This record gives sequence, C-alpha cells and structure tokens, in this order.
Amino acid sequence: MKIYKAVLLCFSIGFVLLSAMTCAEVKNEVLSSGTFKNVHSDELNQSEHVKVKDERNKTLIIGRVSERPKKHYKKLKPMVDYVADGMKDLGIIRGSVLIAEDNNKMIKYLKEGKVDWVTETTFSAVIFSEETGAEIILRRWKRGVPEYYCVFITRRDSGINSLADLKGKKIAFEDPGSTTGFLFPLFRLKMEGFELVELETPRGKPPLDKVGYAFAYGEQNISTWVVKCLTDVGAYSNLDWENSNVTPESVKNDLKIIYQTKPFPRSVELLRKDLNPEIKKRLKEMLLNVHNDPDAAEILERYAYTTKFDALNGEAKEGLNGVIRMLSYIRGEIE
Repeated sequence: MKIYKAVLLCFSIGFVLLSAMTCAEVKNEVLSSGTFKNVHSDELNQSEHVKVKDERNKTLIIGRVSERPKKHYKKLKPMVDYVADGMKDLGIIRGSVLIAEDNNKMIKYLKEGKVDWVTETTFSAVIFSEETGAEIILRRWKRGVPEYYCVFITRRDSGINSLADLKGKKIAFEDPGSTTGFLFPLFRLKMEGFELVELETPRGKPPLDKVGYAFAYGEQNISTWVVKCLTDVGAYSNLDWENSNVTPESVKNDLKIIYQTKPFPRSVELLRKDLNPEIKKRLKEMLLNVHNDPDAAEILERYAYTTKFDALNGEAKEGLNGVIRMLSYIRGEIE
C-alpha cells in the first residue's frame, strides 16, 4: 500500500508557482488569481470584472507544472504567441503562460478555466484528463522521438532470461516519480503476479518468493548497480539504454535486455474541455503544421526541443491507453 501512495504523492510535491518575469511581462500575464495586472478579484467593481473577462477571452493561455517556472516560461511563451498570432480572426490577441506549482493546482486551473492548453508528460496528462475532462489532442515529438518504453536489463552471465526468473531477485528502479524507471516496470511486474518489497539498500536480501527493489536515484546508477551485482536487474527507459553517456558501451557489453514494455507517448498536448471549439480546431491545425513553417523552427526548438506534433492514432493511441490502464490499476490498489 505504501508503494502506491508514494506513486501518487510524487505528483503533488511543492513547486514554485509562477515564472519570474519583468514588470512589463507580468502586466500581460494571467496570474494565479485569474485576473490581470496583479489585481485581486475582490477589489474589482462590476465594470472592471467585465473588462477582466473580456481580456481573458482575448488571451490564449498555455500552462505547465514546473519547479522551474522561469525556465519553462521562456520555453512556452514563443509557442503560445505564435499560435495566438494565428487566431486574431477568432478574437485572440495575445498569448500568456501560467505555471502551476503541482498537479492539483493545474487541475484547479483547468476546472476554473484559467488555462486553455497544457503541455505535459503522458502520465500527468491522463490525470488532468480524468479529473477535468480535458481532451488529449496530440503527441509531441521531442528530439525526433515520439515515444519511449521501459527495458529490463541484467548481466549476460546472470542466468536471468525473462521476468519469470525474478522471484527472490533484486531490481534497481530510478526514483518513485519516474515513469519508465518505476511506474511502468512496477505495473508490469504486478500484472505478472509478483509481490514486491522495498529494500533499505541494494545489498539487502528479498524473501525467496518476492522481488526486492531499491531506488538508485539516477539512470546511470541503475546500469552500474547491475554490472557490479548490487542488484540482479535494472529497469529504465530505452533512451537511457541507447544513450552512451548513461550506459557506456563498456558497460552495455556486459548487459542484456530481458524484457521491454510496449511504447507510449513521451509527451502530449491537451485542451480544457469547455474551450471554444473553433479555437480548439485552429490550435490543433496549427500544431500539426508548425514543423512545415520555416519561420517556426526556432520556436519548436525552444519548445523543449520539439520536432513536430502528430495525431494519437494506432500504436500511439494504444500507448496512451496503456498509461490509462496503469493509472487505473494503481488507483485501484490504493482504494
């Protein structure tokens, strides 16, 4: 039970709320109160309320959960300005950024209509969608990669050839908040019928009928622990396996993959459920075509190294459904 509470708790840790901006920038941003120019709503008279609402309806607001608001403001602002500039005929005259301190705050913003568009990891996006009715519309390609998956690795001489060999063995996970380094491999092992027990250190010994695990707190530590026989198996992203800075060839030569999960989207875009349908349609069209605009190349690069956006069809849709099933399973275990 402790495992699953920790899983969801990791999505509610405290973050800094809003990006540090210049005074000129703040005047054009929507603050956490939902008003403009840093004026609290209870100080506004009726005419000012009308003005605020009118200004809000003319503003396209993108949001993200982040512990580094200044960094993400710089990534998001050029993109939301680009899209807003293509919506002038729909009454949109500016773009704005709203950074949330945690997932619960972003859920609140979506429910209250303070944010229109959110870019997030698939796991968080599914939570937002289920809690608020927000629509996941597109998959985002990062550095040319649209998806990733979890791989289970072990030493070539370990005698472990499949997940069926893991009883009584130890596995290294990354940290409680990692999707490919904890959540997905945990889900896979539970679906295979394994009972897992957390070890105080990787040198601990699990019961013979269970799988022991320890957190390595770093992708490179996972492969190192396995090579040095601190754990029998490790689980992390295929991107970490393929990255020579994380898993050097000298280390990889002593390792093998015994299992890999199905792929799922790295990141997705979602829109609040009651956003104007015409704005939804235009935003989706613009994102699907932005990679064809040479003037938007730098904007895409700044948008977390985005290559392009595409529809969630086929394998991408199945990957999204896999995340939904995983979240449902974890919630079921808690309840």
